[in-house]
Amino acid sequence: MGLILRHFLPAFLAHYPRTAPGVVRVLNALAACRTPAFGGHVAACTQCGHTDYHYHSCGDRHCPGCGGSKRAAWLQRQQRDLLPVPYFHLVFTLPHELSALILGNRKLMYDGLFASSSQTLQTLGADPKHLGARLGALMVLHTWGQQLQHHPHIHAVVPGGGLSLDGTTWVASRGNYLLPVPVLGSLFRGKYLAGLRTAYDAGQLQFAGSTAGLADPVVFQRWLSGLYAMNWVVYAKKPFAGPEVLLRYLTRYTHRVALSNGRFVRVEGDRVTLSYKDYADGCQRKELTLEAVELVRRFALHILPKGYVRVRQMGLLAHRDRTARLQQCRKLLGAPAASAEPSVPCAASAAETPIMTIPSPTSAPAAKDTTAAVSRNQACGADLQDNVSAARMLMLILAATETLAWILAVLLADEQRERQRCTECGRGWMATIWERARPRGRRHKPAPPMDTS
Repeated sequence: MGLILRHFLPAFLAHYPRTAPGVVRVLNALAACRTPAFGGHVAACTQCGHTDYHYHSCGDRHCPGCGGSKRAAWLQRQQRDLLPVPYFHLVFTLPHELSALILGNRKLMYDGLFASSSQTLQTLGADPKHLGARLGALMVLHTWGQQLQHHPHIHAVVPGGGLSLDGTTWVASRGNYLLPVPVLGSLFRGKYLAGLRTAYDAGQLQFAGSTAGLADPVVFQRWLSGLYAMNWVVYAKKPFAGPEVLLRYLTRYTHRVALSNGRFVRVEGDRVTLSYKDYADGCQRKELTLEAVELVRRFALHILPKGYVRVRQMGLLAHRDRTARLQQCRKLLGAPAASAEPSVPCAASAAETPIMTIPSPTSAPAAKDTTAAVSRNQACGADLQDNVSAARMLMLILAATETLAWILAVLLADEQRERQRCTECGRGWMATIWERARPRGRRHKPAPPMDTS
């Protein structure tokens, strides 16, 4: 994507001069990804002159080529919080008639999508006629379809059950059924449109272009009535391969947007060909050819406001007191508690562990050895606090040791880079001929890139 933007971003900005500054900032960052603008180093062989270029990545969450390590860390954290129950996959989708208004009020209306989806699950889950429990969900915002058109929807990963309203029992759902889909759709529609009406009455919505006419209350009410008359789609299905596979699928989009670099097929002049999956035709793999400016326009539709959080937890998985709630759920389910830190044996376990003694030639009879062992067991409980303090000190020492080892590894890597053997001729050494740190700060003005022509 960076290569496409470096060639066609000026043409896009000339065609769409009123593009939001935040969108332009992201597009410029992606265009400069892995170029001298973000720093890096260049090494050349001392014998044959072979040159290696290593430039820093942009690190932007919208970049198709960045975020690999962040995705892996996110997946590990989410898998650690999984409960030993079936999980369901729900998708809350907004109708296309809302797209134009959403693009002019992204933060407000995406927040409304999160809020209405969460409230729908919470309301139906707490209803005694359905489940009568407090549900939890991991929710991820997607705004695109396979052809990069604006298609806002939320993927929700929901455990099959929840805590009873008094928090004392686990209420399990049926193995292949969570909540009625028609009721989910109608309640989701009502909550979202009620929030939209509240925002309109408070004057929080902005109207421009094709939505300018909605500023008239009569026109807006007529348009809103049409949305109430529509069937809103909520898709619900149990993940056939388990929650781990579904989470792995979601990681494709949690740290990047819209498309991956592997979907680019070819570039011919000012036209770009992408591959996509046609879900309406049996998931057949097809090709889509667009003008480069149109491709950049479609990509820009999915750039989120700065700092906007598109991965959220609700209910049982909400961040506040989540650890205590998950421990309570595992206790009620009879599952072992997940611990992120190494545990220290308690006094009871220490007392139950027999102490093995090695008799010396002058040792007392076996009865006295047994008495001594019991005394040591009793003393173990008194020394437990000292053992905990010693264990914490040991963990701090280990953490400091790991930090020092990492610093030494970085220094050794830098030294090894300076003395790396050339892979072309095998005789010379790769020596750094140009190096620049990554730019820092808003007002940083990067130096002109090195002339590598």
